[in-house]
Amino acid sequence: MKLRFNYRKENTPAFQAMLAMDKYASSSMEDKVLHELIKIRASQINGCSYCIDKHTSDLLKMGDHDRRIRLMSVWRETSLFTDKEKAVLELTEYVTTVANAGVPDLVYERVREYFSEKEYVDLVMAIATINSWNRIAISMGMHPDCFDQ
Repeated sequence: MKLRFNYRKENTPAFQAMLAMDKYASSSMEDKVLHELIKIRASQINGCSYCIDKHTSDLLKMGDHDRRIRLMSVWRETSLFTDKEKAVLELTEYVTTVANAGVPDLVYERVREYFSEKEYVDLVMAIATINSWNRIAISMGMHPDCFDQ
């Protein structure tokens, strides 16, 4: 993959709009580890190498999460994630692939066991934000270290 152009410089207002959305999503999520888990899982589903690289690095800076990162794609089959994290990872998968099945009531109810209505909105905003970043990165041909070249 080759970086097509630096969209950040070519359309700064668009980049600033995404940064504002990202700032809201980041500020609304008290659990920063959970926020990174959302970003990594959505990026895996979308196949965004740039975002996977960035957010796995960010999560590793927060502590020893290597095994959780390596097993995230099979989170249902491991005990490395709490029930709360599993509920959010499931929601992330459904929101990321929303055109396939929407968000089933059972998934919504499982998430609501741990989060208020406001927090549910914040989770959906965090998931929507990383999905937008993934789509931008993939459309621009971004890949790890692409801005270093």
